[in-house]
Amino acid sequence: MIRRLLIANRGEIAVRIARGAREMGISPVGVYSDADAGALFRTVMDETIRIGHGPATESYLDGERIVAAAKTLGADAIHPGYGFLSEREPFARLVVESGLIFVGPTPDAIAAMGSKIDAKRRVRAFGVPVVPGYDGDDQSDAALRAQAEAIGTPVLIKASAGGGGRGMRVVDDLARFDEALASARREAIAAFGDGTVLLERYLRRPRHIEFQILADVHGTTVHLGERECSIQRRHQKVVEEAPSVALDPGLRATMGEAAVNAARSVGYTNAGTAEFMLDDDGRFYFLEMNARLQVEHPVTELVYDVDLVHEQLRIANGEALRFSQADLTPRGWAIEVRFNAEDPAHDFLPQSGRLASFDVPRAPGVRLDTGFRAGDEVPVYYDSMLAKIIVWGTDRPAAIARMAQTLAQTEVSGIATNLLLLRAIVADDAYRAGDTTTRFLDERMAGFALGAPAVDDATKRRVAAAVLAHGDGWRLGRVGIPLAFVVDGEPVRAHATFAAAGWTLDGDVQGTIAPDDRGATFDAAGGSVAIDGRVVRWTRAAPPSPDAEHSAHAAASGEVTSPMPGKIIAVEVVAGAAVEQRALLVVLEAMKMEHRIEAPLAGTVTDVRVKAGDLVTSGATLLTIGA
Repeated sequence: MIRRLLIANRGEIAVRIARGAREMGISPVGVYSDADAGALFRTVMDETIRIGHGPATESYLDGERIVAAAKTLGADAIHPGYGFLSEREPFARLVVESGLIFVGPTPDAIAAMGSKIDAKRRVRAFGVPVVPGYDGDDQSDAALRAQAEAIGTPVLIKASAGGGGRGMRVVDDLARFDEALASARREAIAAFGDGTVLLERYLRRPRHIEFQILADVHGTTVHLGERECSIQRRHQKVVEEAPSVALDPGLRATMGEAAVNAARSVGYTNAGTAEFMLDDDGRFYFLEMNARLQVEHPVTELVYDVDLVHEQLRIANGEALRFSQADLTPRGWAIEVRFNAEDPAHDFLPQSGRLASFDVPRAPGVRLDTGFRAGDEVPVYYDSMLAKIIVWGTDRPAAIARMAQTLAQTEVSGIATNLLLLRAIVADDAYRAGDTTTRFLDERMAGFALGAPAVDDATKRRVAAAVLAHGDGWRLGRVGIPLAFVVDGEPVRAHATFAAAGWTLDGDVQGTIAPDDRGATFDAAGGSVAIDGRVVRWTRAAPPSPDAEHSAHAAASGEVTSPMPGKIIAVEVVAGAAVEQRALLVVLEAMKMEHRIEAPLAGTVTDVRVKAGDLVTSGATLLTIGA
């Protein structure tokens, strides 16, 4: 019997599991890294133990430290959450062999489903259809390239050992296959410790449909319907909903049976998810089995009125499921959006830094799962998700309306987020019509307004008000003050004079303002401020000086800088190399994903300042390209 549960995770899922455990009379305890010393999830635990430094490899991926922490805290069981060690068979086995309960499937089931290659072979034997491709043992570059040529483009390279979009690359041109394969393997090894890959024919416009599974240790396996997760970026889900507009009762029953058979093929127990691709003709193909609780589990909970964390804990305690398949009937519609610290206008670059403000309105039918509060620091070491916003409605239009209203009233500042993208998606005609495939963002995003606001006078005055409110950092007094800053690439110079009515501005922007730093953040280089739900960034500009000419020269000299803090994975050029525009220069790892840094212009590499393994800050010069 579980009385004290160690949650081997962080962020919103740690908060969610802690809440579920406490509701069942179980004491939640946890672990944290140095980067999470002040994190929200620690406040909802009865006790927590530090397990290492910020990088996941030194903390949340250290299974031995986590098991030791569980014993120190007197835990009976460990819940892995999702990500990190949740689908690592050695960790599950270590937990069990240490005399603790692992809240999840057996180590053998994790091993069987953890390898996408083994999983496809097993489910095929149970009559479950799979995507055509290659899952052979020969993992040499030559063999994989030959198989890719046989499959034809587009071909998908996919890490066998993991999920979450990591270790996946779509190859449209076989000339880039070797580079894509190397990148996928590196990312897979970093995330899952295994560089084995499989190849699949890439379906251009499928829907991504998954089925929630629950299986007890007494032989009962049921599904709790489907979730549609088609709207994705970089193979990672952005919007999920239950049920799906694409499934009628007959197809739902057929796919549900296939999901149950997939689970039975490995003697699966506890919560899991069978993922499928569905084409326009109603043909579906098994992708993988996620041997854990999914990020998007709340939509199933709202539609089926089943607490999946409670069920996980009951199954781990050896209890039988309290319901059969016939008892499970969906009610209404639920939608979840992933609220991420990333910049959709710049290729979804992940963001880190301080959340100056963060407010999601609470209302009936609205659920917020988060691990962050206003004032928290978003670390660079982990994934970019800040929160999940989930709504329920009596039908799909009602759920969409509730989500649109909630997002319209959500306010965040300090770092860039995908809030504008989420608002655009739920307002989009194609989304509202249910025309959603995995190509949705590729096809629709160009029409979304995601950039910074126009630099109109109102925007300039709002920035000036924030700057004036932060007078100490800008050495301001109450006499005439020169202001100089750059907003969205446009330099702004003005003179502020204090008077009884407030500050009067003359110059590039005019008018009367009052100092106002609400929703603003500041640093040595500049800052940001929330304006009508958007985050506008500015950089400090000094009056013209000899240094200005030097800065202009540096900007024109071809300096290539890091777009974010991260770790250099590979440097693909050397000093003296000739490069074409958009040639790959550096591979940077940040927030668990690899990012390509390409040449902004054609020329010759004159200076390389980094090497593989280096840690760099945002804006750090990586190399220089000369004409």
